[in-house]
Amino acid sequence: MDFIHALILGIVQGITEFLPISSSAHLILTPVFSGWEDQGVAFDLAVHIGTLLAVVIYFRRDVSVLLVDAWRSVVERQHVGHSRLAWAVVIGTIPTGLAGLLLLDLIDTTLRSVQVIFVTTIFFGVLLGLADVFGKKQRSIDSITWKDAVLVGLAQSIALIPGTSRSGSTITAGLMLGLDRQAASRFSFLLAIPITALAASVKILEVATEQLPVDWTAFLIGGVTSFITAILAIHYFLKWLNQFGMWPYVIYRMILAAVIYFMLLS
Repeated sequence: MDFIHALILGIVQGITEFLPISSSAHLILTPVFSGWEDQGVAFDLAVHIGTLLAVVIYFRRDVSVLLVDAWRSVVERQHVGHSRLAWAVVIGTIPTGLAGLLLLDLIDTTLRSVQVIFVTTIFFGVLLGLADVFGKKQRSIDSITWKDAVLVGLAQSIALIPGTSRSGSTITAGLMLGLDRQAASRFSFLLAIPITALAASVKILEVATEQLPVDWTAFLIGGVTSFITAILAIHYFLKWLNQFGMWPYVIYRMILAAVIYFMLLS
């Protein structure tokens, strides 16, 4: 993998991981459109580590508070501070973890197709737009219950299908449950931490057990680039959220679907 190849894929992953437009779809489509070979598991590991570090560092204060309050709630056997939110993140991660274990082979083979991405890009883009229009947007992040966490977690598990978008599906579910845009987005980003860590762990095991070759130059370029662009994507997404809402991403998804259809499917 040359420098430009690694740089572009790192930028693509960093930008799309936390925007509701599906990073998995873009990582699949970029080699298809450009004529490159698939980047492989080792490179996917690098960019996942980059985006994981980005979200942890950006929300470092939130993460610190949630970890402390969760531990205190265990010791004191009652909810303390933001421990409800901390356990909501744990509960919301469980459905995706189970789905990933059960459906990993299906996700990496049958569902990894341009046709699937075309359908999911349109369908879940429309759902995101409807949720943004009709969601009540009245609840704060502190109002999230374990039932909300389960439902958002189930939505996150659907995002294992390429083209769905993890952030898109979780934000859509949050908006449908009445969370405001900031609350739905912040909860989505917090949910990204454990599930991205799990995904990176799976890829580490795959690289180690199958003794896959690692291009360390591409690994570093992809990891650093995805880290930088992911921090910028999170920052500006939250900054512009109330001003523009979800419709720029809905429109982008429709344009992407049209490009996929006319360039790859027609």
